Amino acid sequence: MSETLHRDQPGPIAAGVPKKFRGVRLSKPGVEESAAAPKPEFSFDLKPADIAKHLNRFVIGQREAKKVLSVALCDHFQHVRLSLAANHAPFYQKQNVLLLGPTGVGKTHLIRSAAELIGVPFVKADATKFSETGYVGGDVDDLVRDLVRHAGGDVKKAEHGIIYLDEVDKLATRGEPAGRDVSGRGVQTNLLKLMEDGDVPLVSPNDMPGQLQSAMAAMRGGGALQPETVSTRHILFIVSGAFSGIPEIIQTRRQQAKSTDELLGQLSTADLITFGLEPEFVGRLPVRVACHGLSEDDLFDVLRRSESSLIHQYERAFAAYGIECEFRDDGLRQLARLAAEEQTGARGLMTICERVFRDFKFRLPSSRVKKFAVTAQLVKTPAVELKRLLQKSTGKR
Repeated sequence: MSETLHRDQPGPIAAGVPKKFRGVRLSKPGVEESAAAPKPEFSFDLKPADIAKHLNRFVIGQREAKKVLSVALCDHFQHVRLSLAANHAPFYQKQNVLLLGPTGVGKTHLIRSAAELIGVPFVKADATKFSETGYVGGDVDDLVRDLVRHAGGDVKKAEHGIIYLDEVDKLATRGEPAGRDVSGRGVQTNLLKLMEDGDVPLVSPNDMPGQLQSAMAAMRGGGALQPETVSTRHILFIVSGAFSGIPEIIQTRRQQAKSTDELLGQLSTADLITFGLEPEFVGRLPVRVACHGLSEDDLFDVLRRSESSLIHQYERAFAAYGIECEFRDDGLRQLARLAAEEQTGARGLMTICERVFRDFKFRLPSSRVKKFAVTAQLVKTPAVELKRLLQKSTGKR
């Protein structure tokens, strides 16, 4: 069975995180800090196994991806902690991450879960919405400004957050473009400095009202007119994409028939460059890992075992009207089987569930039905089973 990731929806993470997973004080064991003692800018006391253990609660399978990501996160945030504590930054090659995998395998859910566990701001965006600075479209610097907003305006907190850029494979350019490529090669170029160590103005140069407000505030305070900046030195960048067609590129180099998972395990820098990414851009992504597609068995495990399983959403939806919804294994298996046919990963589960339960959610709240079981037969013939439930509740045959 291939390994699995759950869907791209955030789970109930923060409420169930053990206190030891939320960072600790920098004081020595057994020494209590006084209430007036200054708090450290950033604390981190997780080990790779701690992060992987937490992800196992919400993300099913994908052991290799979780292992690689957990190590990269620990390396990065231990460096951040030590640098801030020592008030200087020794040389460190930032562990920016490239995640490969088809749609619906839960790449966003994986990163968001880790970010919430560590307790750092998290921003996600699609690479396709950006263009080179000076052209119509989003500016990649806006990612950093969004991180500040997610940190509640706390610049220091934002400076050790996580930026997740999806669909980065859409930035690839094959061959020489006929004109200036402002949304592919141009965006890759603009990301280079941010991914390593750059400074981003807190107020965009194109935001004239913001610039004016900043200038007036500086004048009132008697300070310089120079806008405040955000350093990206400690911001971790994680990028991902489906990278359709890259297994064929790897195949031409390996010259042996292998499965897609095996081929992705042999991914090299040269393959990514051949795909159309700039060498300098690829060089800033030293950590690379592939996530696998979801089989029927995988989707069944996602429904049955994940703490953030989609079935809990439906249980709550029916419970709001006093109706108990019981999901049985044969019903979950049939949902997984139909979702696998959608070939959209875990997103297929939502598609199938909405199709199966649409009329149940409309009719049952106004009926006398107080309990029903989701069986394979109900999933196969929802209209027939709904009619039977309604007739039974009214005593009709």
